[in-house]
Amino acid sequence: MAGARPLLYRSVLLEGRMLATVSSATLLGVDGHPVSVEVHVSNGLPAFTVVGLPDASCREARDRVRAAILSSGLDWPNKRITVNLAPSALRKAGSGLDLPIALALLVADEQLPAEATSDCGFFGELGLDGSVRPVPGTLALAAACVGHAVVVPAASVVEAGLIRRLRVWPATTLRAVAAALRGDEDWPATPAPGDHAVDPGGGPPDLADVRGQPVGRLAVEVAAAGGHHLLLSGPPGAGKTMLAERLPGLLPPLATDEAIEVARIHSAAGLALPHGVLVRRPPFRAPHHSASMVSLIGGGSATMRPGELSCAHHGVLFLDELAEFPPAVLDALRQPLEQGWVQVSRARATVRFPASVLLVAAMNPCPCGADGSPGSCRCPEATLHRYASRVSGPLLDRFDLRVPVDRPEVSELLPGAGGGGSGGESTAVVSARVRAARRLAEQRGVIANADIPGSSLDGLAPLEAAAVRLLELRLRQGRLSARGLHRVRRVARTVADLAGHEGPVAADHVRTALALRAELRGDPPTGDGWDLVGPNGPEAARNVPR
Repeated sequence: MAGARPLLYRSVLLEGRMLATVSSATLLGVDGHPVSVEVHVSNGLPAFTVVGLPDASCREARDRVRAAILSSGLDWPNKRITVNLAPSALRKAGSGLDLPIALALLVADEQLPAEATSDCGFFGELGLDGSVRPVPGTLALAAACVGHAVVVPAASVVEAGLIRRLRVWPATTLRAVAAALRGDEDWPATPAPGDHAVDPGGGPPDLADVRGQPVGRLAVEVAAAGGHHLLLSGPPGAGKTMLAERLPGLLPPLATDEAIEVARIHSAAGLALPHGVLVRRPPFRAPHHSASMVSLIGGGSATMRPGELSCAHHGVLFLDELAEFPPAVLDALRQPLEQGWVQVSRARATVRFPASVLLVAAMNPCPCGADGSPGSCRCPEATLHRYASRVSGPLLDRFDLRVPVDRPEVSELLPGAGGGGSGGESTAVVSARVRAARRLAEQRGVIANADIPGSSLDGLAPLEAAAVRLLELRLRQGRLSARGLHRVRRVARTVADLAGHEGPVAADHVRTALALRAELRGDPPTGDGWDLVGPNGPEAARNVPR
């Protein structure tokens, strides 16, 4: 680079003491923070000290760096070496600082020119043989590095290339990096990242595979169109998981900035990213019901990592067997579902994780999994009470859609049993309606109708007089809370959008929204509007009032 170099990147020789600084970054949550790796080499008893709040893996860098330098055919200075990781108030975690420590040491020992590392960031773990290995959080680390270029492990080149403002160079071994910085060898060419709208492993499962379940299919369509949280309740084998797994395929593809944000979160969580592609399919995460609060919400003691909630950002978080999750873990979801983010506070740091998800849950009506027929449940009354109390009322109130799912009829499952046995509409057909409803929401200034502020409902989702009277009745009966009222109005707006109705929300749309908000602790509802979305045919969406 022409012109004077900043003092930050110079190696300074003072009375036999050499000082060098290299730019790098460390990961905290899903964000990268710039780190200046300062190495001071002076005469004295040989020693290697790392300061600046390093964790155990950072302190162990002294052994990896020494072995890597010697294995690369470079000279190890038998002097007093002090490594400072600035700023000192920020705790450094992980092994990603190995490569910048080694390069700063080589610069301080005059084995590399000081200007070679200027205006460039470095990170990567060193193997004892001098190889450079990838570390979690490549996207966040690359974005946080100071300079116009970044040197990353070769396996992470495509991922770092998503940061368009940076020039990315691959690092395979410490010896190759040193040779490229000296100008003895050229940097290898770096491939450009691809852009795939679907998963490299194939498309999502098709909604046409679901036989029967017109009400469940409608609920999934409404959830995708409006971004409404969905709870499915029914006996084992009714098709709850099949419906949930097909919901991501109904969602619109992620925008570029959303796809990059999702990739950044998955990278910080240590999840494997598809090689060479930017996946635009919304993520689908389905943690087991034995998941701990930290694994679901995020956090940790030594390293603050995003949990399953954040890994499902801009996608679907599916909690199967909802009542089997620990109640404390479920209640921890209440605030993030409202705010779209979760703030985890620990003694060492406070981190905010993104958590804008579409929550889909499934549960059995009771521990024995009764199918709802008379006398089928074998659970004692006390067992039923304990089972129902595992999901708190405030969490249930945050589900816009609560739908009972019964087992399909035999004629719907077998073609030769007196019925057609054919599937319903395909994912492609339903997703077209979902995208049309989402476009109407965007015209209102929101991503989906679930994001409409309560203060804007009167303007964006006005009600006809009959719809007002219906909601007033439910409020006076105590069957709706204030939060539930807003959620029903948003769902009714989505139902109207799917029906192509752009005027004030009609009473029929409100009835459908109320019917999709069933009381799952008792029998399926038979009151207002249930016949509007009942099993009148394989395509329940066609029965939505126009």
